[in-house]
Amino acid sequence: MEAIILAGGFGTRLRPLTYTRAKALLPILNKPMISYIIDKLPKSVDTVVVAVNYRKDQLETYLKSMTHGKEIIVNNEPEPLGTAGAVKFAERYITGPFFVLNADTLCSLDFAKMIRFHEKKNAEASISLWPVQNVSEFGVVDIKNDGNIINFVEKPKQEDAPSNLINAGAYLLQLGVLDYIETGRLISMEKEIFPQIIKDTGRFYGYKFDGYWIDVGRIKSYLDVHQLLMKKQHKSLVTGKQCVVDGKLVHSCIGDNVNLGQHSTVDSSVVFDYVRIGKHTLIENCVLGERCILGDNIYLKNAVVGDNELVSSDTVLENAVVWTQQVPVGYPLKQIGNVLGE
Repeated sequence: MEAIILAGGFGTRLRPLTYTRAKALLPILNKPMISYIIDKLPKSVDTVVVAVNYRKDQLETYLKSMTHGKEIIVNNEPEPLGTAGAVKFAERYITGPFFVLNADTLCSLDFAKMIRFHEKKNAEASISLWPVQNVSEFGVVDIKNDGNIINFVEKPKQEDAPSNLINAGAYLLQLGVLDYIETGRLISMEKEIFPQIIKDTGRFYGYKFDGYWIDVGRIKSYLDVHQLLMKKQHKSLVTGKQCVVDGKLVHSCIGDNVNLGQHSTVDSSVVFDYVRIGKHTLIENCVLGERCILGDNIYLKNAVVGDNELVSSDTVLENAVVWTQQVPVGYPLKQIGNVLGE
């Protein structure tokens, strides 16, 4: 059985961190995000096709180093193709029912249980579902008691919503779904293909699961997923290798070779590898990119500092992005394709 992992996006909502790395390689508790998804796949999934485009060399290098007992195929898209376009581009590797997964979605979904649900329903397509409180921000499903989805409703008013369940981004599809997708253009599975499957087959089902679900698409959700996973692991902080911590860490994750100066505090933040933080500095709810250097007497709150940046002593920044370098050629000003759930 195969799984396609969609990892070709630029991650524009996570810039400047994604100016220098593939979104799927952003570290979460010091482990690349995509590895969480591959680790959770059941044994029945023996082949993983990773759809890549932006920073493909980085992804290919990392994926070749992985040892998971699965064949991992890096499928380089010549240009962004959207969710359905990327699936169609991987068609030559698909032999039967297959998963389609987003590289930036971390959740507690049990894939083996979803397979059994899909088979029991004799579904043409099954998608994971997650309950939300504010349905007006999402596309929600119109679903029957047996799990059969009959429609998607985009951002309904609370009183008009057919349910409180949204598309959670994991799909289990029959081989015939590939016939619905045109070749060679950017096309959305969610907006163009799924409605057609519902209309033609009536065998489109939703699988609701419990636990947790985070679309790691923004800086806030990137910070949130760290707090969630640390809480689940009963940890208040995570520290990488060969760190020198003369200050204080609170509910934070720091990478390898991080140096935290005396009388400095890092609170509810994520610090990448090889970061240097001076003395008498306070970091709150921030992300510090790889090899950045912070001087003394600094206060940062709700800030993101890109890789290799320097923050001078006596700086105060709130709700700020620090990026003084050139933006990569071809990096878009806004997201290409569709946002999950919208």
